[in-house]
Amino acid sequence: MPSHRNDRSARQVAAETTRGPAHAAQLGRTSVMRGVALGLTGVLAFGATAGALGASQLTGNIQTSDISGLTGDLEKPPPADASAGEAQNILILGSDFRGDENADFAVAGVEGMRSDTAIVAHISADRERVELVSIPRDSMVERPTCEMTDGTTVAGGRSMFNSAFATGADYGGDLESAAGCAVKTVQETTGVYIDDFVIVDFAGFESMVDAIGGVPMCIPEAVDDPKADLVLDAGFQTLDGADALGYARARYSLGDGGDLSRIGRQQQLIAATLSQVLSQNLLTDATGLYSFLDAATSSLTVSPGLSSVTDLTGLAYSLRSIRSGNISLMTIPTSPDPADPNRLVWTYEADEVWDKLATDTPLIEDATPVSDEADPGTGGTTDDTSTEDGAGTTEAAAETADETDTTDVGEEKEAGQEAFDLNDTTSTCE
Repeated sequence: MPSHRNDRSARQVAAETTRGPAHAAQLGRTSVMRGVALGLTGVLAFGATAGALGASQLTGNIQTSDISGLTGDLEKPPPADASAGEAQNILILGSDFRGDENADFAVAGVEGMRSDTAIVAHISADRERVELVSIPRDSMVERPTCEMTDGTTVAGGRSMFNSAFATGADYGGDLESAAGCAVKTVQETTGVYIDDFVIVDFAGFESMVDAIGGVPMCIPEAVDDPKADLVLDAGFQTLDGADALGYARARYSLGDGGDLSRIGRQQQLIAATLSQVLSQNLLTDATGLYSFLDAATSSLTVSPGLSSVTDLTGLAYSLRSIRSGNISLMTIPTSPDPADPNRLVWTYEADEVWDKLATDTPLIEDATPVSDEADPGTGGTTDDTSTEDGAGTTEAAAETADETDTTDVGEEKEAGQEAFDLNDTTSTCE
């Protein structure tokens, strides 16, 4: 794969990739999830303009898997305040199934389905917080006995977390068994009730990134990773779908080669992808909006509760007022496994995190929301030519901050190791 050469300065690239029409700039000032809510709501407007066929096609793209009866006996706790609504927990799984459309990602000796990315997304009952908690694939857990769709069971035991999805896939032979075992493992090891799940595959992720014209990111160090088919120069640049996927998968050639550093890069990529969606004027571009949503919905396998564009729109619309400072990402706290230094175990601090999710308590008590007039930055990375104007912003974002003079400056955080919100800086490019 060719390298994306950084022929222009980071300042020029940042300006070109973050500047846009006045409406796009306004979207940049709102929170990430508010922008997503507006984008999904735009599907309805698109349907009214282009006809019901478009919306029907988008709904038809989504694959649904019903895992009823496969997730154990944990019941959803009653809401603390019935009038305030209910919190929602969604398990997001990145599947590296290498068959069908993912055949291009086949690796010799690697078969079946695996889940190298697992995130519990918590949406608070008041819809003022979204918290994304990553679970390292290498963390050791007590996997419960799992039921397959054919009625057979597979005994549990101490194993790596990502073995749950693989066990369901290997013994059950389908996504329902895989997702059911993963959800049951999360529920029984954390006490957090999972309302829904989403599975995103390799091919769909690539298409989604390409549909938005790539993802601008700060790449702190040059990358040459044959296993991820990735060659990148250091610097601020825009990753296409293939390179974004490679960056999410890369492990041994970057950082310390561990699972936690890879999770940190994935978290940075998630933030940057959401920021890129916000920077585009999709609501007034029916073709661009449809292209993005067609790619997004084609990449998903979901539980019945998220099985239509209407379902997704309703969830997103409920988050329309959330602030970027209340969108946080973190990795469940771990330490090396005493029995194997190449594996991880959850610490007592992990128990506190799971308890907070289960009781709908904020993970970051001192999160600082940003007003609608402030710009949340560009997904937690910074071109250091603009740091005097505000941490976590590129030059163009800094100019917007100068105009409004209301940008809240985040802190410097280490993605993968520390909890951070969308105002924090997690990498710097010179």
